[in-house]
This record gives sequence, structure tokens and C-alpha cells, in this order.
Amino acid sequence: MKKLINATETVLTESLDGFVSAHGDIVALGDEHKFVRRVSPKPGKVALISGGGSGHEPLHAGFVGHGMLDAACPGQVFTSPTPDQMLAAAEAVDGGAGSLFIVKNYEGDVMNFEMAAEMAGGEVMTVLTDDDVAVETSTFSTGRRGVAGTLLVEKVLGAAAEEGTDLAALKALGDRANGLTRSMGVALTSCTVPAAGTPTFELGENEMEMGVGIHGEPGRRRVPLAEASDIAEEMVAAITSDLGDKARGEAFVLLNGFGGTPLMELYLMFNAAQQLLGRRGVTVSRSLVGNYVTSLEMAGCSLTVTMLDDELRRLWDAPVHTPALRWGM
Repeated sequence: MKKLINATETVLTESLDGFVSAHGDIVALGDEHKFVRRVSPKPGKVALISGGGSGHEPLHAGFVGHGMLDAACPGQVFTSPTPDQMLAAAEAVDGGAGSLFIVKNYEGDVMNFEMAAEMAGGEVMTVLTDDDVAVETSTFSTGRRGVAGTLLVEKVLGAAAEEGTDLAALKALGDRANGLTRSMGVALTSCTVPAAGTPTFELGENEMEMGVGIHGEPGRRRVPLAEASDIAEEMVAAITSDLGDKARGEAFVLLNGFGGTPLMELYLMFNAAQQLLGRRGVTVSRSLVGNYVTSLEMAGCSLTVTMLDDELRRLWDAPVHTPALRWGM
């Protein structure tokens, strides 16, 4: 696998240097590359901190800025950041109103954020995202995996925090948003972690992995490659079935690329998913299409559906200014 790198040992630090140089009006780099933070944290608001293994860009650092995260902690590729990174980030962006950790449901992330919360001096609460309907458990998590739905949670919490919502109310809002969110992914190829140099898993020329995780974890099953409409049908069916009675009315939909699929194909998939959701009584009123929660250069995509109410819609529409999401400013 050809990659634009100098050395596997410096991929992350060099990438972070470039990221902060490119977006220096929005973000700054913490000491020893431990975290990325807002250039100007807002005093008096709850600080939102997230993070996880690198390789999923723009998640999470790309969502640091006005109306979203105050800081993000990047671990090595597909590896959880450490508690000292999280603690340093929380201290750097402390606005005096407590901190809220937004954590994807993977064992390493959960454990390290819990340790950081115990070490932190101020009040800390946690919102856990677990939107993946593909599997109930895996060797990489303590239940359902947190995947692309994390973006929606970070956005609505960021907007609410910007308005001055207190820590307990933000925690309740995040849990509610997560509970209304479901995701399902499909992989057409594997990805290659730079340090490994070989594909994470093998797929035949005419195979796909339905329900794949964002680190290449196994999904529901490996099946022959199908037409886009059939893939979308299985994703929509899995999501709406899991939502049950909640799958009626207005929704936000993210058709997310894993890094190696052209936008032309992602928009095709979005079109198919939107039509299928409409037949099930779900109206797509807010949407994103593109590479937002990636898996290095994996070919494939995920579908995320969040059922909206007036509050969630308003918070989604609120102004945001980050390297990866910008509107209303």
C-alpha cells in the first residue's frame, strides 16, 4: 500500500502540525501534541472534550471550534489516547463550569476517559455514544460501538454549551441524542494501518463486509457484492428496525464515507437511502454527505439516522465554525 508518509513513527505528529498550521485561526496544538484545542476557549461555559484513535479524520480534531468541541485528544492510529492527554486537554479549556467528555464506546476509550475523569479536579460528566446497530458486542467494545453518530452528538452538545447550558442538562441532552441515533456501515475494501503495512483484513474481489466497524472490526456477515440499492435497503432496514416506533417523522441523515469512496457514489447511496426512509415514514430534513468519520483509506460508507425534534433541529442548525463543519457564522 502506497502512502504519503515520511516515517510511521512520525505520521501523527507531522499530520497534527500540518492540521494546526492550516487552521491556525480556529485551533491550537497542546504541549507534546497531546491535544488540539480552540484558539479562544469561551469562559463560563462547560468544556466539551472528545478524542480517540487517529485515522478517522476529520473526527475528532476537525470538530474543534465555535459551536462544537473545545478540545480533542488524538491517539495513535486506531489507538485510544491516554488519560494524561485527556486530563491536560480538560485543564487547558476549563471555563469554570465543568467538563463533559464525549466518548465512543470502545473499551480503551471508556477506560482512559474514566481514569481522566477521576484525576480531574473539577466536575466531570460523560456522554457515551453507541450508535452502531451492526452488532451488540465485539472484542473492541463493551457493547455497541460508537461510530459516525458521534458527530451529531458533538454538534448538538456544542451548540447547547455555546448557549450556556449547564453540565447536567448537557449530559441529559447528549444521552437523549445518542438514544435517537443509529448507524450501520459497509466495507468494500480493508484499510492499511501505516505501522502494520498490510491490510487489516482481507476481502475477496466480489465480497463486502456488512456492518463493519470503523477500525475494520467484523460486521454482521461477509456477503457477495450487491447493487447500491440493495446495500442501502439492508442498512435502512437495520436502522429503522432498531429504532422501532421512534422511526417516524423528521430525521437527520449522515451518509458518511470511510475515506476511499468517491463522492459520486456517496451521493448515489444517499439518494437510495432517502427514498427508502421516506417509504418507511421518515422524512430527511437535515443531511450531510461526505467523509466525516473515516477509516483511513477504506472503501465503503456508513448510514446514520437521528430522529429529530424541535430542540435537536435548532441545535443542529446553530452556527458552527470548525475545520470540518462551518455554517451560520
